[in-house]
Amino acid sequence: MTEMQKCLHRLEEKGFTDHYKVDNGRLCCITTGNEYAPQDVQVVNFYRFEGISDPDDMSILYAVETNDGCKGTLVDAYGYYADTELGKFMRKVDIRKRDAHRETDTRL
Repeated sequence: MTEMQKCLHRLEEKGFTDHYKVDNGRLCCITTGNEYAPQDVQVVNFYRFEGISDPDDMSILYAVETNDGCKGTLVDAYGYYADTELGKFMRKVDIRKRDAHRETDTRL
């Protein structure tokens, strides 16, 4: 969990301070209460983590930007324990992983 905490801290330093969840097919900002449809959301980066002692202890952290300029994070289990509603939502979202060495985005 410490690696995810470090990653969350680095993202917060870069302005990703809001926290999100998916509810009723919309991305909901826990911080502000704003809600977003999939077309209003872009994932700019994501990170996968695996537990040291248990390979089933996997999670994924998304760095999210919204159409109104909000930035934050969304966390889900990865694999068997993944949230199916969140997964359905994410399949509709534009996901790009920014290349740290270039200015352009890389489409997944």
